[in-house]
Amino acid sequence: MHAFNIVRFRVKPGREQAFVEAHRRLDPTFKGFLRGALVQTGERSFCMLGEWADFESIVEARPQMIAVLDRLRDDLEDLGNGLGLTDPVSGPVVVDLKP
Repeated sequence: MHAFNIVRFRVKPGREQAFVEAHRRLDPTFKGFLRGALVQTGERSFCMLGEWADFESIVEARPQMIAVLDRLRDDLEDLGNGLGLTDPVSGPVVVDLKP
């Protein structure tokens, strides 16, 4: 069954456009990656959503995803409350809603 990963970010003031452009230039070639979307959820808040063939694909791609994150760290602001720069979650789809 498909799986998703979601990562929440807060971008430093004035770095929003650079952050968005960096995502536009991504060429995600992760095995099992189906599609992704960067969603702006607030003035400087974003979430990256990734759809995957299965949860194991997410696990296998984590080192590559961390490498991508390493290139974006300078644009990110600490989320506070001990979270650090990102708030990631992932898991298998348990209900698939379709129109």
